[in-house]
Amino acid sequence: MLRPIKTEQQYEACLERAYKLMQKDLAPNSDESDELELLSMLIEKYEKEHHPIDPPHPIEAILFRLDQMNMKRSELTEILGSRSRTSEILSGKRKLSLGMIRKLNEKLNIPAEVLIRDY
Repeated sequence: MLRPIKTEQQYEACLERAYKLMQKDLAPNSDESDELELLSMLIEKYEKEHHPIDPPHPIEAILFRLDQMNMKRSELTEILGSRSRTSEILSGKRKLSLGMIRKLNEKLNIPAEVLIRDY
């Protein structure tokens, strides 16, 4: 019977069970697929409470996204304006404006809540 995860030991046991279930070819709506779904929800809840992940620094998010999209820093100039402005932003000398945040969100698909973080 599944129960809320309250300890690290229970968390580890749930992770192990979920991993074993993921290795199987589970039929949809089977008892085991339902168990995996419930385990996933319990694990997610426990992780949010006990192993939170801080959102990335806005500049790190931009650089990571550029790398993911195989873009050069120079291509960022098309989004942010001039080369000097882009350099100032990437070095932390200048903050992102609301317009820049909107463009980065639209063009690079970086969540606005990551870009508006204080830095």
